[in-house]
Amino acid sequence: MNKITKKLLSMVSDMDDLPENSAFNIREDSSCAGRHSTEHVEIVGKTDVPGIDIRIKPNTKGESIYIPACITKSNVDDLVYNDFYVGENADVIIVAGCGVHTDSEESSQHNGIHRFFLEKGAKVLYLEKHVGIGKGTGKRFINPQTYMELAENSYMEMDTSQIKGVDSTKRTSKAKLEKGAKLVIKEKIMTHGEQFAETNFEVELNGEDSGADLMSRSVARDHSKQVFRSIINGNTNCMGHSQCDAIIMDTATISAIPELTANHIDAQLIHEAAIGKIAGEQITKLMTLGLNEEEAEAKIVEGFLK
Repeated sequence: MNKITKKLLSMVSDMDDLPENSAFNIREDSSCAGRHSTEHVEIVGKTDVPGIDIRIKPNTKGESIYIPACITKSNVDDLVYNDFYVGENADVIIVAGCGVHTDSEESSQHNGIHRFFLEKGAKVLYLEKHVGIGKGTGKRFINPQTYMELAENSYMEMDTSQIKGVDSTKRTSKAKLEKGAKLVIKEKIMTHGEQFAETNFEVELNGEDSGADLMSRSVARDHSKQVFRSIINGNTNCMGHSQCDAIIMDTATISAIPELTANHIDAQLIHEAAIGKIAGEQITKLMTLGLNEEEAEAKIVEGFLK
């Protein structure tokens, strides 16, 4: 791995070195820079398309799997397909994330298509950070797609954040839930300059007592634009909740577009959205503690996105 990859790994997955006792696959500029399987987690390369299959044995507990992707230079167009097969009653953490570095006028992008197949009673915590860095003027694009199929009584929590420096992102997450399955998605995004971010959630609640909680927190600054769309279809006795909280600053724009469809009399679906500026009294209060106006705004934004 080169120095830029090591820097990006630290930013998106908190990795300062290769995890000796964990399964991992490090992707660097469209190639594999390192791979390791364990007794309970097997990672193998695909033969038909770029990407990997990750197979987690039933009843696997307490293991972490690392699959970050790094783009370290301009003029890279990366596309990868990663499939996760999570065995019955397994309980694991999956650390993904992507960092894109550009060093010239040419753009680079990473498009990751991740599919999750959770068997009965399986649990997954999926952590995903995105960041763009580099002194080059080339644009940095990250377009993640996540598809999830949750079997009976399985649980998946997806914690995804865009830290900084990504010029354009289109984020798509789709899920199908069976009986008793639960899905939680927590998204955090900040855009500035001329950046653009689009989020699309789509969930099918097919099984009795299934539930989904989709939450997005975002800050848009300068002239940036954000679009948030969430679709929840309640097809049986189920519970669905979608929430978008956003802070708008300067001349930025934010759109929140919910769509709830109840196809069953016992489908309970809720959407909440709040978009507004930072309250003046919040800034004033912090300024009395010795912060200037810019520092006060930064402190409020930091707390909002925690």
